[in-house]
Amino acid sequence: MTTVANDHYDTDVIIIGGGPIGLTTACALAHHGVSFRLFEKRREHKPYSRANNLWARPQELLASIGLRDALAEKSYRITQINTLLNGRPVNPIDIADVASPYGRVLYSGQDVIEATLESQVAARGGQVERGVCVTGFEQDAQGVTVTVATASERDDDKTEGPSRRLRCRYLIGADGGEGFVRRQLGFDFVPEKLPNCMNRQVDAKLSWRRSTDKDHLWFFYYPRGFCGVLPVWEGYHRLFFLADDTGIPDRDPTLEEMQAIAREVTQDETLTLTDPIWLTHSRFQHGAAPHHAKGRVFLVGDSGHLSLPIGGQGMNAGLHDAVGLAWRLAMVLNGAAEPVLLDSYDEERGGEHRRLDGQQKRGFDNSVYRGPLKDAAMDLAARVLPNIGALIQGSADLQQLTVAYPTSPLNEDHLSGFGDLIRRRAPKAGERAPDANVIAADGASTTIFAHLYNPDGRSWGWSLLAFDGRQADAMPELRRACAAAKPWAWLRPRLVLAAAVPGPDDPTVLSDLDGVAHASYGIGSEAALVLVRPDGHIAFRGAADQPERLVAYCRRLFRDQSAERRSVVTPGAGEELCHGA
Repeated sequence: MTTVANDHYDTDVIIIGGGPIGLTTACALAHHGVSFRLFEKRREHKPYSRANNLWARPQELLASIGLRDALAEKSYRITQINTLLNGRPVNPIDIADVASPYGRVLYSGQDVIEATLESQVAARGGQVERGVCVTGFEQDAQGVTVTVATASERDDDKTEGPSRRLRCRYLIGADGGEGFVRRQLGFDFVPEKLPNCMNRQVDAKLSWRRSTDKDHLWFFYYPRGFCGVLPVWEGYHRLFFLADDTGIPDRDPTLEEMQAIAREVTQDETLTLTDPIWLTHSRFQHGAAPHHAKGRVFLVGDSGHLSLPIGGQGMNAGLHDAVGLAWRLAMVLNGAAEPVLLDSYDEERGGEHRRLDGQQKRGFDNSVYRGPLKDAAMDLAARVLPNIGALIQGSADLQQLTVAYPTSPLNEDHLSGFGDLIRRRAPKAGERAPDANVIAADGASTTIFAHLYNPDGRSWGWSLLAFDGRQADAMPELRRACAAAKPWAWLRPRLVLAAAVPGPDDPTVLSDLDGVAHASYGIGSEAALVLVRPDGHIAFRGAADQPERLVAYCRRLFRDQSAERRSVVTPGAGEELCHGA
């Protein structure tokens, strides 16, 4: 149970911003039993759908905190991406054909996503406190003092009435691209503006001679730019055009203008747009904060980066932030973790946002700033590379399954020597732990994932996968390894056995007689230990006959729960303005 709010604290965590990432952060904290308050200056949901897709890896993370199915109920499921390069089709991408239980991409709308998430916050005993502005904050060695005021009904960027001060242990900025929290921490950056390019967009009902099934996406690369045709919720489609802005008026387009360019780009003179619910235009800039944490204050989602609309990665990246920060805070608030656990958030997520920024810039260059030479090269590549459609967007992994933290301070890998190199490619420390089919003790078919997240009901539990290495005599050393982990109650062992026979008093057993799970994890002929974090990333790998290495690792990261809580912070500052997403 969390050590929560006493006379000196109003709550454990205050979240600034009630967009999709702030709401997901609140749900994740509630999932772990952490108290929070969430402030949003807007009194109503934004009426338009901006971010609208959920890739496979973020769906895995949402499933781990019990959110994925609620979002899926109001989403279309995408299985195929169709790409045309200057009018010529290239091989379609079977986007759902990935090693994840959630390969089908969910497409909905940000307005629908926000409404669903807010209902989930309420179902978990929380609420979004709307019409509340955060005007400043200060942090010290024990917590953060946050100043809030009522947002003006006429202008939610201004306040009215008296201010009040609240006390929390940690503060999370989910306040979007305006970045009040980011600026207060001294982490603001000068975004790179993309010249001579404009996006024009419409959400409307679509009729054309291609499929309007809600399981397809369409992308058209044409001489002046890049067009996408995507489903949004309730029977609408979104058409956007990222293109050279020469001769294009700097205003929102009309429906007639959008229909005309759509017919030209798709080469379908019958294409018709009706019943528009949103017509807009925008220009783009991008960048990422140098850090995503300082002391007791953290950034999640767009508060720490400005994302380009290539590959639909922005909101999905923020979901990694929300889930990854919540379990860390839960462990610290429960007195279970050393400071390195929270310190690792900045290293991992800040580094990933900066990597993603470069990936999206490459995708934007491929999509918009092409020119005849690059077009010719892409056309040639399209004839020989089956995944050219994904590569054009800057990555062969739109589903984010390869997101990894190779330099994380939480990593420790003792299997990455020569023997590991000559075996089948194995997921290393910092990488996502793969799923695999196994058999439960009662003979039922199950998966590694079913025993990986929330192990034995422990929401921030870590799973210790103990592989027998296909050795029938491995049980004694596996038992010694599992016994070594007993001082840390949140480490839950799972025996993955391809040859050894367990006893009645052994931990949870997953049978792997065909070696499927062993192969997925690259385990050869030696018993091995793989420790997996609450977010499904591998933290530690080592030989089962050397449990002392696992013990040393745990002592570095984890605390005796009776130890006094301690944290190193850096003071911050505030200003009397109104802020929030």
